[in-house]
Amino acid sequence: MIHLTGPILTGTEVHPEAWVVDGTITYQKPDGQPSRTISGTVLPGLVDVHCHIGLGSDVFVEREDALNQAKAVLDSGVTLVRDLGTPGDMTWIDSEVNVPRIIHCGRHIARPKRYLRGIAREIEPNELPEVVAEEAQRSNGWVKLVGDWIDRSGGADSDLTPLWPRDVLIDAVVAAHENGAKVAVHTFATETIDDLLAANVDDIEHGTGMTPDQMKEVAKRGVYVTPTANQVETFIDIANQAGTKYPVYGARMRDMYENRREHQAAMADAGVSFLMGSDAGSTLGFGTLPSELLTCIDAGIPASTVIAAASWEGRQKLGFDALSEGGAADLVVYDDDPRSNPQVLLNPVAVLLDGQPRE
Repeated sequence: MIHLTGPILTGTEVHPEAWVVDGTITYQKPDGQPSRTISGTVLPGLVDVHCHIGLGSDVFVEREDALNQAKAVLDSGVTLVRDLGTPGDMTWIDSEVNVPRIIHCGRHIARPKRYLRGIAREIEPNELPEVVAEEAQRSNGWVKLVGDWIDRSGGADSDLTPLWPRDVLIDAVVAAHENGAKVAVHTFATETIDDLLAANVDDIEHGTGMTPDQMKEVAKRGVYVTPTANQVETFIDIANQAGTKYPVYGARMRDMYENRREHQAAMADAGVSFLMGSDAGSTLGFGTLPSELLTCIDAGIPASTVIAAASWEGRQKLGFDALSEGGAADLVVYDDDPRSNPQVLLNPVAVLLDGQPRE
């Protein structure tokens, strides 16, 4: 038995103390003496909704590397991950120790030569509804689409363009929903957003091209948005790499980089419903969700909004418990309340998964 001396934040209540008994949380003092006391501000374990455990610079990583990725994620305070696309079957990792709970989403779905090489399941538009249904059946309730990417066939005029016709996208989202899955879509471009709204997608990843009016509509519909602020910080590198070969595309990426903080703050002002994700994998490191949260806060998204989205609200949006009585003791402890002192996110005092402390 572990005694937690709080405050314990659950989103709806603040408890002065709690106990961990047989892997679950209780706010009723049990009989007996605790074997350990942990003091600090307690939150439901963080959730990283855009994380690619199993993906690396060489696409699919070896087993030991994937386990090290998972360990880094758990050590950062994240006890729940939505693996938003990996190139291979990662369900084997669920039976390993030192691994956060993982919502598996299967592979990215994209068109040929319209995404990073070797990662996506590449198909033609007419195949999209059928493939989405297949991936939905293989997943834990989510499917990942690539909504737009650079079309290099235009030479110097090449730019971001949508991958899917609107009618096909609508049919694909229906297919996902009929198979019990929700749809998350990678999008940078403004032009893609109206099609995503017409198709009733559930989650917009990045969303860097959204106009103020689109933000308002996204907020009105309750579509989730994952801002991936650290990924947007790399847009300047993408713009520089585009150079003189793809100047139109480069200019767009540079503009989104230069306006990134104002854009993220505008999403918050519009009332967008956020999820929080590190986009770890390939170019970004694992265990970096705390850094992502700090970048979002620095951009002007209120700390209280960011912390809630990364903890109790994020968990509830994905259908997971947030330290309710008798629920799983998946939690993270800090020296101070991260809503008022966000820097503590970088150094959790303790992380518990199923009531077991990470040592």
